Amino acid sequence: MDFAAALVYLDEHASYDKTGRVDDPSTDSIATLCAAMGDPQHAQPVIHVTGTNGKGSTVQMICRLLMAQGLTVGTYTSPHLEYINERIQRNGEPISDEDFAEQIAAVAAVEILTGVRPTYFEAVTAAAFRWFADVAVDITVIEVGMLGRWDATNIVDGQVAVVTNIALDHTEFAGPTLADIAREKAGIIKSGSAAVVGEVNPDLVQIFRDEGGLSTLVSGDDFEVVDNSLAIGGRALDLRTPTTIYSDIFLPLHGAHQGDNASVALAAVEAFFAAPLAQDVVHEGFANVEIPGRFEVLGLQPLTIIDGAHNPPGADVCASVFFGDFDPEGRRILIVGTLRDPDEVVAALRADEFDVVHACTAPSPRGVDGAEVAVAARRLGCDEVYVHDSVDAACRAALRSADAEDAILAAGSIYVAGAARSALSRYAP
Repeated sequence: MDFAAALVYLDEHASYDKTGRVDDPSTDSIATLCAAMGDPQHAQPVIHVTGTNGKGSTVQMICRLLMAQGLTVGTYTSPHLEYINERIQRNGEPISDEDFAEQIAAVAAVEILTGVRPTYFEAVTAAAFRWFADVAVDITVIEVGMLGRWDATNIVDGQVAVVTNIALDHTEFAGPTLADIAREKAGIIKSGSAAVVGEVNPDLVQIFRDEGGLSTLVSGDDFEVVDNSLAIGGRALDLRTPTTIYSDIFLPLHGAHQGDNASVALAAVEAFFAAPLAQDVVHEGFANVEIPGRFEVLGLQPLTIIDGAHNPPGADVCASVFFGDFDPEGRRILIVGTLRDPDEVVAALRADEFDVVHACTAPSPRGVDGAEVAVAARRLGCDEVYVHDSVDAACRAALRSADAEDAILAAGSIYVAGAARSALSRYAP
């Protein structure tokens, strides 16, 4: 099986959301597949990360801190921004096409052997576990695909279980309350896990305590952001953990929310080692963080930014960073597409505060038609709204009309951010 054949295999196994068996929640299928491969998910210790927003950023920060400590780190995240290889990385480098095809071929062979047909997400997850075992990483940092308890990644036993925050998302699969969502995410906490919880709502925190982990560290009580200031190219942070105050940290990411993610990541790594980290390790780790697609600045004249915010809470944070940290002087141009709730996402992005809105269809089978997104923008009060069939067309139109002092933001879905990343770079003046 070559890389192209591996992609065809995965497409043939695609489910509604590509994250698991939402119609019949269970981890039995992937557990069977991995057992036939020798249970590679147990080959090394794991830090397991869930939450409504900030999972991907927190995973990358944890990875860089562990690398600065001298460990070889495997990371598994989803969805990908541009290429599927991005989901499976070793020390920040994506798996090669050849290795990816080899691992998917192994999953396909096990499917025949066991008679278990994996979903898209189960197949990629099993491939990741097998590759990490093959290349002998020291530790893996695994991001939950959706919720937690029944997610395909939850066949791992995380030494540290991380919860970034809780908001209403995926309510078609869990809900309708925040407590319902918290209970599903709490499912990654095992009896031997040190739980690190970024959520501060005391009622929700109690749900995580009740799950029965070995210990529970909570934001505000056990760790926190002491100072979080705007800096050139990112944030300047002081962070407190249960053992130490780490000062004068530079984090090359935009948005005050990334300081919260940094505090969670640092507490998680300390919990893994059960010891403080050297100050130079912390500074090096955070300074090397790169997160494509998370409020990523692609160009300056015009200012071009992409963000993978895909739900109203994430879109609200995106808008706050755009209008607060950047506050562009020229026209504000929004490229927006979404997979759900166009009225809520467009409102959270504050589309009515943009001068121009380019509505488009996100490149996903679940993408809301661009015309519907445009209706949502007009209903909010946007005057200059254009409709495009693709992100590529929206980016071309936005760049054609933009002057050097204008600002373009592409957001609403990770799929929009990924397509815009390519298009805005390709058509930039």
